[in-house]
Amino acid sequence: MTDARLRHGRLSLALSFFVQGVTFALLVTRIPAIQDRYGISNALLPVFLAAVPVLAGVGSVVTEKLVARVRPGVVLRWAQPVVLLALLGAGAGGEVWQLGIALAAFGLSVGALDASMNMLGVSLQRAYGRSIMLGFHAAYSLGGIAGASLAWVGAHWDLSLLVSYLPVVALLLPAALIGSRWYADTDADTDAKADAAAAINRTDGKDAEKAAGAASGQPVAFRLLLPLCLVMAFAYIGDSTVSNWSAKYLQDVLGGSEELATVPYNAYMVTTLLGRAVGDLGVRRFGPVAVVRCGSLLAGAGFAVVALASGAWMGILGFTMLGLGLCVIVPQTFAAAGRLFPAASDIAVARLNIFNYVGFLIGSPLVGALGDLWSYRGAMLVPMVMVLVTLVYAHSFGTDVDRYGGGHERPRTVDVG
Repeated sequence: MTDARLRHGRLSLALSFFVQGVTFALLVTRIPAIQDRYGISNALLPVFLAAVPVLAGVGSVVTEKLVARVRPGVVLRWAQPVVLLALLGAGAGGEVWQLGIALAAFGLSVGALDASMNMLGVSLQRAYGRSIMLGFHAAYSLGGIAGASLAWVGAHWDLSLLVSYLPVVALLLPAALIGSRWYADTDADTDAKADAAAAINRTDGKDAEKAAGAASGQPVAFRLLLPLCLVMAFAYIGDSTVSNWSAKYLQDVLGGSEELATVPYNAYMVTTLLGRAVGDLGVRRFGPVAVVRCGSLLAGAGFAVVALASGAWMGILGFTMLGLGLCVIVPQTFAAAGRLFPAASDIAVARLNIFNYVGFLIGSPLVGALGDLWSYRGAMLVPMVMVLVTLVYAHSFGTDVDRYGGGHERPRTVDVG
């Protein structure tokens, strides 16, 4: 694959991550407005909200089957427009059944989109021969900040959902379709299988089973992928805790004002963006294992600061630490799955992606139940423990490629910008 095609593929994929960040933020930050528009009761709202990640998991499973017949870039090219149109449908409808159809389409297509985006990211990183995965997720974080800002404008000016969503979709839909022309589906399976076979001769007894499984090209063994699945779920439990409970925690537990209660999530989003923007440099310098360990320790410390905070500003510091810590874990988990199963990375990524939604489903209800039964300070210690469990599985983020030195993957192409 030529240098130019790799660069174009990298830019076009970053655009897709950005577009998805904008789209998802526009949906989740306007949930109160959606509830008002359709007259959904507080009892029924959780059903609608839970349906989206459940269907997204189904979409990820379906994508695993699809990529056996078509390339991930083809799936992404058509999934992203459906996500955008589903968002528009959620803002344009007037009946509950119309919202149900829109959210069902959103959930199924967003599962396919998340899986295929990360499949392309993993294969591009392999082609580059160095860490670039965090940069894609930085684009997603930037899109999330942009989408949340647009949602604030819509709420501030009391714009209808349709008026808020239509200009964004009208701009991003053609941009995504045009950008999809340059998706770079790399042809690396042959090289991956050869390298995995050669790895058998370089591994010790501890890693021989992993190398042999990768070389054989057999279906992904779930027991080998399980540590990464747990890490993914734990990371999203931490993330959903911040997104769903930071404002309430700061206001009700730490005594912050209503205005100040909006700061923790904004600080979390900004530090997530900053951490991902520079994270690839850390992976190239110190290796993925060290970066994930540092991120886990920082996130665990962040939860501890939040749980023990004596005031609002100390709580904001804790949530800021969480952004810097959690931001590296998810992208590196996808990258690690690609390294663990180089000859079947698409399948591994699709299966791993399901645990994104498992964590999202568990996190918010778990913290809410513990907060009501025990205390919200105590509830913050549970995701802290889960994030720190990542330290036990940190070795899963390093494979034989790390033996080439400095955490670099062995390049299969010339290095490009």
